[in-house]
Amino acid sequence: MFISDIDYKVVIGDAALRVVSQTSAEVRSNAEAEAQEEIASYLRPVYDCDAIFRAEGDSRNRLIVMYTCDIALYHMISAMPSKLGAEVRRERYERAVKWLEGVQAGKIIPDLPTRADSSGENVSTGIILNSQKPLRHNW
Repeated sequence: MFISDIDYKVVIGDAALRVVSQTSAEVRSNAEAEAQEEIASYLRPVYDCDAIFRAEGDSRNRLIVMYTCDIALYHMISAMPSKLGAEVRRERYERAVKWLEGVQAGKIIPDLPTRADSSGENVSTGIILNSQKPLRHNW
């Protein structure tokens, strides 16, 4: 398991965590899996997401842990009838997505393992190439 109860305490208070933790283990597990997949969808083109989420303890990237908690809490609280702290959770969720978009755009370079092929060669350059649309000169 990538996320533990202790990891959640960084982003949510003890009392609120107890309330959110009253949801079923299945809901929590699904929310964490959804959060990991959402993060992976931004990081997958360049980074080895299997290695990122397989890491344990202090070898995990602390920002990825924090944003995984934020996104999972956002999904768990969205499913609760009272929507406890929904505004704070939405702000933290939006901040996590903004950070992921920055990583995806190459503006933020996190310390994460990059993708490699079967021989161990790095397959991601981290460079995104774009070009302008071709000009059409019709006279």
